[in-house]
Amino acid sequence: MTKTLIRNVDVITLDDAGTVLRNSHVAIDGKTIAAVGEAPVGFAPDEVIEGHNRHVALPGFFNAHCHAAMTYERGWAEDLSFPRWLNEKIWVAESALKPDDVYWGAALAACEMIRGGVVAFNDHYFYMDRVAEVVEQSGLKAGLTWCVFGIGDDKEIGANLDGTLAFVDRWRGRADGRLQLLLGPHSPYVCPPDFLRRVARVAAERGLTVHIHLAESQAQVDNSLKTHGQTPVAHLEALGVFDGHCVVAHCLVASDEDLEILVRRKVTVVHTPITYMKLAIGRIPDLSRYLARGVNLAIGTDGPASNADMDMLAAIRQTVIFQKYEQQNPEALPGDTALRMASPNGARAMGFPGSGVLAPGRAADLILIDMDKPHLLPRHNLVANVVHSAKAADVTHVMVDGRLLYRDGELLTLDEARVKAEAERGAFRLVSRDMHSVREYRG
Repeated sequence: MTKTLIRNVDVITLDDAGTVLRNSHVAIDGKTIAAVGEAPVGFAPDEVIEGHNRHVALPGFFNAHCHAAMTYERGWAEDLSFPRWLNEKIWVAESALKPDDVYWGAALAACEMIRGGVVAFNDHYFYMDRVAEVVEQSGLKAGLTWCVFGIGDDKEIGANLDGTLAFVDRWRGRADGRLQLLLGPHSPYVCPPDFLRRVARVAAERGLTVHIHLAESQAQVDNSLKTHGQTPVAHLEALGVFDGHCVVAHCLVASDEDLEILVRRKVTVVHTPITYMKLAIGRIPDLSRYLARGVNLAIGTDGPASNADMDMLAAIRQTVIFQKYEQQNPEALPGDTALRMASPNGARAMGFPGSGVLAPGRAADLILIDMDKPHLLPRHNLVANVVHSAKAADVTHVMVDGRLLYRDGELLTLDEARVKAEAERGAFRLVSRDMHSVREYRG
């Protein structure tokens, strides 16, 4: 087991007390953190990373909802309303997807995420065997969800629900414990009730988490009330989807009753603010309503076709500043709240409860940020500097389970030059193929 000592760094621990240490050390023994502050007596590292009193160490980011291989559609579906974005571009392009497209698209996303301090991602897409290969090769952690619609096998991409269960069986226990496998019905506005009941039953039988889009707009809520007599949240509860562990993306429109359901059922809500602003989809909710009730809130980037990048630091900053503006309250989401959403809250939602805090015995999933940059000085408040000023390019080291994936600008696990070349060629080929509409969004 490799031992690593990170010396002379400031540390944002994200422990319960919100401890921030100056000029400290982090000792790592194998996959776990041995000490924070001072190295244990007699600790003999195999590798020393020197922080030179200019770096800050903090838990890596857990991108709790994304569509990694949608890097292929970055910049291809611009300046469109949400229904047109789906119906005229995204769902059309996805009709031409091939497994290799998903592999190279996800590999490109992995390069981007590692460079930006992401240690794990919660992916909801297609051909998940190929994304699992990327996880194995990159060293990242991930929750992988093969998206299914339940409206006919001709409308699925690569697998129906039975096919996704076969995927789960193929990959269970692989990638050295860095994989979580989830079930992924697309949404209550696409999936029929009987299909969602079946998903809920299978999830309960197999102990699987459900990852689903939910309540993205008032129109979706209105249509659910008209069709089912219930809000989307209440509809999923009635179908049993919340009986086990569940992660919902977005949930922008939630009544007080909906929030009580989410808390009672311990559902995680993943906030992806840049997509909402870019697509002008609904209103960004007052997250203080969710936090006050105890909803586990996490942060994701969503897909690069809507957000345009996989930059968690940008998503963190946008989450905070838009909440302050929306609530007209500069005290909204104070201090390290957003960092907790982006790390321990996301880790817990994705099934990695040992991650997200820098403390002895916790997983060595951490990053270093070079604070010796004009936009990060002076260092009056390290947390504020990271939340409001740090950029993805400021990340210098990324470690997952004690293994370095990124060091001083160099990706150590992926052939970035090849990934970039293959992904760009593949993306151009994708949009030149014969494409057709496979389903229609009606809200």
